[in-house]
Amino acid sequence: MTPLRDPETGFVQGSDDPVEAFRMPLMQHLVELRRRLIISLAATFLCMCVTYFYAEQIWTFLAEPMNEALVKHNGHLIQLDPLEGFTNQLRVAGLAGFLIASPIVTYQVWKFIAPGLYPKEQKVIVPLAMASTFLFALGITFGYFGVFKYAFPFFLDITYTGVEAQIPINTYLSMATNMLLAFGLCFQLPIAVFFAARIGLVHHRDMIGGFRYALVGILVIAAMMTPGPDIISQLIMALPLTLLYIVGIGVAWLWSTKPLNPPAEVAKP
Repeated sequence: MTPLRDPETGFVQGSDDPVEAFRMPLMQHLVELRRRLIISLAATFLCMCVTYFYAEQIWTFLAEPMNEALVKHNGHLIQLDPLEGFTNQLRVAGLAGFLIASPIVTYQVWKFIAPGLYPKEQKVIVPLAMASTFLFALGITFGYFGVFKYAFPFFLDITYTGVEAQIPINTYLSMATNMLLAFGLCFQLPIAVFFAARIGLVHHRDMIGGFRYALVGILVIAAMMTPGPDIISQLIMALPLTLLYIVGIGVAWLWSTKPLNPPAEVAKP
């Protein structure tokens, strides 16, 4: 029997399952996705129009760690293409505009996910959106102030003798953008734990029991993302990831749906 749906929203009517009651057909999902994308793109574009007028100051700030590392090697950031300066100005404005609009973008993502959550979970959409934005900004801030300071000098130190460091601004902007976004995504660990806990994949006892293995993995990631030879730079990277894992344990304790004591198997006669 085909379930009855509200003619305006497309939601299933008369269902006892709270999630089933809010389930939408595929076309309704696509319409909702288009709406959220339009709002996110519009917010990013408006912020980009503002940040375009400050692109030079933003670039100066973004390039400062590399310029400081290049001083030791008498190197410079260079422009290889006549249009490279203009295109990079647009990219810098776009990156800054996206970061400023990230609270709106994150909220739209959560509003799109909301129909798949239970009513109790939908009440925490705004806190989750705020937490995602805060963690994303925290990851970017940590990458800029905590990692760039050690990574760029190390990269330049392992070059061949007699090689002069002349780095295209397009290359540096791509590398810096990818690294900052990667750090922002890595700091979403507690949010990922929330979803894993809600669908019953993990609970806090699993995470506590696997802490030693997680710590080894964190140290490996820290060594890969901070290639400096000193242990201090690696610990600087490992510490926040370890703290985020501990926060994830608390998240799993609060929101996990996985049973702590699985039902015992019935013995066969």
